[in-house]
Amino acid sequence: MSLHSARAAALLAWVNSTKVCPDPLNDLSQLQDCNVFIRIIHKIHRSKEGESLLEQPLPERISFVRGFLQKHCRHKLAAENLVSAQKLVDGEELALAKVAVLLLYHTSMSCKSPGDWNEFDYKTQVELASILKFVLDNEESLNENLEPFLLRKAPPSSSSTSSSSFEEHSPPQSLPHKREVRFLELQKIASFPSTNNMLPSPPSSPMGDIMQTPQFQLRRLKKQLAFERENRDGLEVELAENRKLIMEKEAQITMMQQRIDRLAKLNEKQAADQLEPKEMEELREKNESLVGRLHEAFRQCQDLKTEKAQMDRKINQLSEENGDLSFKLREIASHMVQLQEALNELSEEHNAALAQSQEKQGQLENELRTALQDKKSSEEKIEILQGKISLLEDQLAKLEECNSQERGEVMGDILKLEELKQEVSSLATKGAELQATVLRLEEEKQVREAALQSERGRFEEEKQQLSSLVTSLQNSLSESHRAQERLEQDLQARDAEGQA
Repeated sequence: MSLHSARAAALLAWVNSTKVCPDPLNDLSQLQDCNVFIRIIHKIHRSKEGESLLEQPLPERISFVRGFLQKHCRHKLAAENLVSAQKLVDGEELALAKVAVLLLYHTSMSCKSPGDWNEFDYKTQVELASILKFVLDNEESLNENLEPFLLRKAPPSSSSTSSSSFEEHSPPQSLPHKREVRFLELQKIASFPSTNNMLPSPPSSPMGDIMQTPQFQLRRLKKQLAFERENRDGLEVELAENRKLIMEKEAQITMMQQRIDRLAKLNEKQAADQLEPKEMEELREKNESLVGRLHEAFRQCQDLKTEKAQMDRKINQLSEENGDLSFKLREIASHMVQLQEALNELSEEHNAALAQSQEKQGQLENELRTALQDKKSSEEKIEILQGKISLLEDQLAKLEECNSQERGEVMGDILKLEELKQEVSSLATKGAELQATVLRLEEEKQVREAALQSERGRFEEEKQQLSSLVTSLQNSLSESHRAQERLEQDLQARDAEGQA
């Protein structure tokens, strides 16, 4: 069974967008040598480590790629079965597509911002967004579900369409106060001390929308928190090594001090025995040498203690900042969950009110159609009766020229004429009433449509403000990540100075 063409094309478009190869690729089979995958990994980490692998045999390149996926892509246990080394060696397109999917997921979690996806057309973004959404929803069952997903078109998910339905519908006129109160609650939920600078939301796109969902943001926060924990563990290991080195130096100093004490006692004993001046001079020189070495050892120990104190302060500072970051990340995750729940509740209220409004609109349109039909029927009856009246009036005009006997014969027609005039008058009155009803219904319909349009505009404005709040959350997270990177750079610079 061949790969799903649209998803394969989208993955290939994403690989070409990384610009790690001079010429664009035309088929997934061109990824068989794994060089493009290795270059993408180097670009993600902004480093040149492993670049020599490009000249190594294919099995070693495949081992490097699979090792990266097991370490960084949250699928350590499943990666062995998910991406087969033998299938990569054979150049199977399905296996290559799996690697591309995992790298797309890791890149999106690591460095891609929503604005970077505007280089893709809408159809490609839709496919890439569906791939990311699938991985998010099936992280624990990728072994069973990823292959069928890449080989066929998966049925549309109800959760994937919630965003579009949320944007297409607007709130009805009957709930303006409640909707405004609900939005204030959402603002309160989404706000926290580091979100003072509100930036405009990026242009709407499928990839931008999926990356702004609470599910995606929460997964990214968890990934970054795990990365920060690994950095903290590394610092703690380094601190333990430094403490061990200091203890070894202190032990050496203690041993040297004991040797000096023994030599001093021997010196005193020899002086008491009145040794020869030459031997005394040799002992004095040895003693001075040992004292000098002792002073140097003391100086080194003091330097190590000073460095240890600085490292302790730095570790304490990093631990405090890491704790603050962890608390902030947990707080953000909690806010994101509450925000999603409130948005879901708001969407349900909006859908119910919209259905009620549409039902009322249908009733108004039915009443208007009925009134228009009645009006048309009355007008047709009036036209028929007016024709009859005109005919009878012509006959009456002729009767004025006839004798009284003939007038008596047509007296019945005259009474029939009077009844027609009364019926015409009654129909005219009814027509006027119908006209008033039609005008009233049309005015009510126009007012209803204007209200719906106004509420739709208010709903869109609230949606834009919510997008701004989500963007602010993302900016706050980026600031925290940059602060962590600066701390790591300071620590690396300190280590380099220590080694020098």
